[in-house]
Amino acid sequence: MAFTKTSSNVSSTNMAFSSITSSFPWSFLIALLAVLGTLVIHKLLNLLLIGYQKKKTLPPGPKPLPIIGCLHYIVGNKPAFRWIHSMMEKMNTQIACIRLGKVHVITVTCPEVAQEMLVKQDSIFSSRPVHMSTEISTYGYLTVALTPSGEQWKKMKRIVTSEVLSTQRHRWLQDKRMEETDNLTRWVYNLCNNDEGGIVQVRTVAQHYCGNVIRKLMINKRSFGKGMVDGGPGQEEIEHVDSLFKILGYINAFSISDYLPWLRRFDFDGHEKILRSALENIKKYNDPVIDERIHMWRVNKEKKEAQDILDVLIQLTEDSSTGAPLLTSSEIKAQILDLMLAAVDNPSHATEWALAEMINEPKLLQRAVEELDEVVGKDRLVQESDLPKLNYIKACAREAFRLHPVSAFNVPHLSTKDTNVAGYFIPKGSNVFISRTSLGRNPNIWEEPLKFKPERHLNPDGSQVVLSDPKLGLLSFSTGRRGCPGVQLGSTMTTMLLATLLHGFTWTVPQPMLSSSISLAEAERDLTLSKPLLGLAKPRLAKNVYPML
Repeated sequence: MAFTKTSSNVSSTNMAFSSITSSFPWSFLIALLAVLGTLVIHKLLNLLLIGYQKKKTLPPGPKPLPIIGCLHYIVGNKPAFRWIHSMMEKMNTQIACIRLGKVHVITVTCPEVAQEMLVKQDSIFSSRPVHMSTEISTYGYLTVALTPSGEQWKKMKRIVTSEVLSTQRHRWLQDKRMEETDNLTRWVYNLCNNDEGGIVQVRTVAQHYCGNVIRKLMINKRSFGKGMVDGGPGQEEIEHVDSLFKILGYINAFSISDYLPWLRRFDFDGHEKILRSALENIKKYNDPVIDERIHMWRVNKEKKEAQDILDVLIQLTEDSSTGAPLLTSSEIKAQILDLMLAAVDNPSHATEWALAEMINEPKLLQRAVEELDEVVGKDRLVQESDLPKLNYIKACAREAFRLHPVSAFNVPHLSTKDTNVAGYFIPKGSNVFISRTSLGRNPNIWEEPLKFKPERHLNPDGSQVVLSDPKLGLLSFSTGRRGCPGVQLGSTMTTMLLATLLHGFTWTVPQPMLSSSISLAEAERDLTLSKPLLGLAKPRLAKNVYPML
């Protein structure tokens, strides 16, 4: 009887257990264990990866704090580029690693290391990082210069290289460039009060010449309004150019949200608000012109020849049989802005610095003028056809690019996989900044690197001077897959701007001034002259040579 009772109990227990097991959510438990196991494995792999990276020696740099890395140094030392160069000099290194948030920022001041990255390992370093400033200014990465590698970048690079900045297109747009060169001469001549001479702010003249040229090439407009009677910019053009330079001042700045993305909503450094305001100003002037032209070509289907780059971009089709547009309205607007940004700063910056250096060294100024008088004469104005023979003028421009680059660092590159450079481990996802100032002022490459010596660029065989340098002794237009496709346009604009100012006018220090020379001090926040260059300009050609209003 006891055995029977026990068997009955066991049977009841088995039945209860069977009931429980049949209703228990075993699939959920298995899934939960799988998730937990995955998390544990992921954590272990991360720890192994960190250990692996530690075994691989990163470039030297300041010790990072948890979470924020070295952002406290960037925030507390403005401008960041001066602190970075000072830190690298104190550490006696030409390649450094500064961890900002989770991002490894690699800074390079050595031409050999720069060549290894941009030439030998170009395929690894040819992408761009995703930054708040570049996302905004490219309409969400629709352009060529700042867009990360991928199908969109390939598409836009193909279009810009073959349809916008080709040699054939450069020749096609020559008359528009010369029209703006004539307008530059006319404007400065009017500022001179005829033969009496007048004080000219060179920065303003140079920046608006560049703005006029690129607007004329892109949308066939010098002025959005009436402009000024003397040939200078109206309020609309002043706002347009100022907004372009505002965007350029914040593109790829060291913004907190680029390295701690979850802080972007707070815009602690105010960069996003400034950028969006500047972009709205640009849209206010660009968009109506572009929208009207798109309507004319695609809706009204007007039949006429293209007049500018905007017409060219609108008329591009995916397939000749269907005639479907290749570019959307947003892509056209973004690429037009991209080209405007690329054209306004480098030529104007180099010309202001070159002229300031040359006013302080009258012998250099005289040599440049003698070359112009020999090649061009004094009975006509400079033409683009004269440029191949103006080697000393180009040497002056190249020397300005070397000694006074437009920005401290080149547009950053992104490493797309782990690699080694100069014996150091560079992790995938690193942001690479090449120092323009350190390359151009490197004492191992340049004799008397801080002295303005244009003759150092003249070739012994008399061959043409070019403004780019594939060996990266200076960084004017970069190199590799991300080299600037607008080298020809940028070189032409720079040389024509400098040659026109030197050929048409004499330049001296305005009197009375506290000093007999121009101060060559750099601004604290960037690499411009601390004070915009003021020069006393006087016409040096016969009156009939200057284009009249």
